[in-house]
Amino acid sequence: MTEPEIVIAHDYLTQRGGAERVVLALHRMYPDAPIYTTLHDPDGTFPEFRDATVITTPLNRIAAFRKDHRKALPLLPVASSLLQVPGKIAVVSSSGWAHGFRFSGRTLVYCHTPARWVYLTEQYLGGPWWRSPKGIIVTAMKPFLRRWDHRAAQRRERYLGNSTVVGERIRSVYGMDEVDVVFPPHSVDTSGEREPIRGLDHLADSQGYLLVVSRLMPYKNVDQVIRAAEQTGHRLLVVGRGPEQQRLEAMAGPNVHFARDLSEAQLRWAYANATALVAASFEDFGITPLEASSWGLPTIALRAGGYLDSIQEGVNGVFIDAHDAGSVADGIQRAMARSWDSEAIRAHADQFAEHRFAEQIHREVEQLRG
Repeated sequence: MTEPEIVIAHDYLTQRGGAERVVLALHRMYPDAPIYTTLHDPDGTFPEFRDATVITTPLNRIAAFRKDHRKALPLLPVASSLLQVPGKIAVVSSSGWAHGFRFSGRTLVYCHTPARWVYLTEQYLGGPWWRSPKGIIVTAMKPFLRRWDHRAAQRRERYLGNSTVVGERIRSVYGMDEVDVVFPPHSVDTSGEREPIRGLDHLADSQGYLLVVSRLMPYKNVDQVIRAAEQTGHRLLVVGRGPEQQRLEAMAGPNVHFARDLSEAQLRWAYANATALVAASFEDFGITPLEASSWGLPTIALRAGGYLDSIQEGVNGVFIDAHDAGSVADGIQRAMARSWDSEAIRAHADQFAEHRFAEQIHREVEQLRG
């Protein structure tokens, strides 16, 4: 069998997040490149991956792992180390596992963050480690995971960070000097079809609503946004799925609505009818403010992490200095009290267009070709 010229690698294709959108962009750049990953849930991730050649580990045979990759954590180091990836050049999208696959050729790692569960454990868990079985397992495995992660990183030729803060983290964690930053792309098509979300079409009235688009994880702080929306009297639409969903739905009042597993047409509808996006979590980059900016929407964002790269205060959003409900409520009120230039917001988003990302990745790949 002829070795492929380009291959793509990613941790797991089981959800719809910013990292998976990066892999979609890579798939559009290299449509014939196979995608190697530990797990693939076609129903849980973006449907566009159904058109790709996706190669997985034996763990993918276990449905529980496909539905929740966190359950596979004790087995992922071994599964990742044994996944053989042929190809002259691998473009690797990694948040902790894909950089540890067994590559036969040269590697370009696009790092969303060094493993959050190893280096930012409390942030990943949403609290102290001893409060959950998952936290106890992660903490017990941490020395081994750290050694595994370092060895994997040192075997790779070229690292790119997806934001300024991630670039700094890579240098600190791995002791690397040459780490350039390439911002991830947004690929929003505002001209596409818009489909109302079933049961929520009444939200498309003159009142508008605040929008959260996020995986429902503890560190995303969606509970604080819910409290802030109730404090300020604004309607809120939360789009996403995750282990926090049941708890969040139980605490939410009648002004809060939930939706998940939206089609692209439904997501366009959600953005098109919103008043502003709220992003109150610490993100390594965080693509949703740029998606909102493409629609001319301002963002209320935590002054931290990747939002320092994607938000220009007063142009496409306002910052909050903490993620508690009071701080979020204050940010909402400040954003709602001012007028916004939607064209200036859209122009800001254009700086992060997919073609710019593609040009930079193509340039890096050509340098690896030598």
